[in-house]
Amino acid sequence: MLQARPRSGLAALALFCLVLGGGVNAFARPLAPSRLATVLACKPAAPCAQSLPVKVVIVTMFEIGKDSGDAPGEFQLWKERRHLDTRIAFPQSHHDVFYNPQSGVLGIVTGMGSIRSATATLALGLDPRFDVSHAYWLVAGIAGIDPHHASIGSAAWAHYLVDGDLAHEIDAREIPQDWKSGYFPLHRKGPGDPTPADPAINGEMFELNPALADWAFRLTRDIALPDDPGLTAERARYAGFPMAQRPPFVLKGDQLAAMTFWHGARMTDWANDWVKFWTHGKGEFVTSAMEETGTMQSIEYLAAVGRADRNRVMVLRAGSNFTMPPPGVGAAEYLLRENQGYSGMHAALESLYTVGSKVIDELLAHWDRYGRTPPQ
Repeated sequence: MLQARPRSGLAALALFCLVLGGGVNAFARPLAPSRLATVLACKPAAPCAQSLPVKVVIVTMFEIGKDSGDAPGEFQLWKERRHLDTRIAFPQSHHDVFYNPQSGVLGIVTGMGSIRSATATLALGLDPRFDVSHAYWLVAGIAGIDPHHASIGSAAWAHYLVDGDLAHEIDAREIPQDWKSGYFPLHRKGPGDPTPADPAINGEMFELNPALADWAFRLTRDIALPDDPGLTAERARYAGFPMAQRPPFVLKGDQLAAMTFWHGARMTDWANDWVKFWTHGKGEFVTSAMEETGTMQSIEYLAAVGRADRNRVMVLRAGSNFTMPPPGVGAAEYLLRENQGYSGMHAALESLYTVGSKVIDELLAHWDRYGRTPPQ
C-alpha cells in the first residue's frame, strides 16, 4: 500500500502516472511479460503494483456454452478471432475476462440485464489490475430490430440509449379509453402528458459521443454483411415493410434497454414513442435489448473519478429477431416460435464481429492519434 504523505503537485502527478503505468504513452509500448505476470499474480480487486493497459473493451452480454469451440453466443467469435487467450479471474462479476497482451483488447461477458451489465462494468473499471482510463468501449450484442427501419442481420450504431424500465404502469385492461398505453414516464400524469422530458432525473436517457458514432458509421456503412436463404425467407414475410425486406446492412439507429423481453406491433409503437419522448424527437428507435443504460450509467460513474472516458463509448447492436411479427401472424405465436431459436442469430453475431472489428482495427492501427483524441 502507498503511504499517504504530503507531496508537491508534480511529485503526486508523477506517482499517479507511475501507478497507472505512464499514462497514454504506456499504451503505445509493447507489454512487458513481467508486467503481465505481475498482474496475473494479483488478487482480483486488490491493490496491484502494475496494471494492464486496455485500449478497447469489447462488452458482450452472454455466452451460450463454452467460450470457444461450440455454438457461439455474443462472446465466442471475439475470443477466438481477436485472440483473447489470456484468462484473468474476475469472480466479482458474472464471467472471467479475457485479454490480448499484444493488442491491448479485453473482452468481458457482463451477464444479461441492466443489473449485471452495470455491476460488471463498474467492477472492471474499479479493479486496480486494469487501466481502462483511455479505453474505447464497444458494446456488441444481438437485439430485436424494428422492421420499419431494418432487417434481421443488420447492424445499427446508436447515438441515444434510452431506458425502458423506469416508468409507471397500469394494466392495459384497466387504462382509460383515451390512453394509447398503460405505460408512461415517471413524474407524468399519463401517456399523453406533454411535459418535456428531463432525462437527467433518473438516467432515462444517455447521449453517446455523436462524432464517434458518426465516424464508426462512416467507416463501416459500405460493409457487405452476411446473408443466407433462411434470412431471405424470413424477411420475405414482411410484406409492406421495405426496410425489413432488404438484405442485412449497416445503419444508424437508437437503442431501447428494458429488462422485459417485449414483443408485438403495439409494443413497437410504444418503443418508438418512448425513444422520441426521451430524446425530444431527435432519436429513432431501431434496436431493443436489455443492458445499455446500466452499462452507460457505470461508465458515467467511472468517468467522474477518471477511471473511464465516456466519450469513447460505442454501441453496436445487430438484429437477431424482429420486434413484431409479420403481417397476419399473432404476436404471441411469433414470439414463442422465435424463442426456439432466433432466425437472425447467426447472421447477427457475424455482423457484430465484421462491423465491430473494422472499427477496432482502425483504432489500433492509429493509436498514436486515437489514444489521445477520439475520432471525429
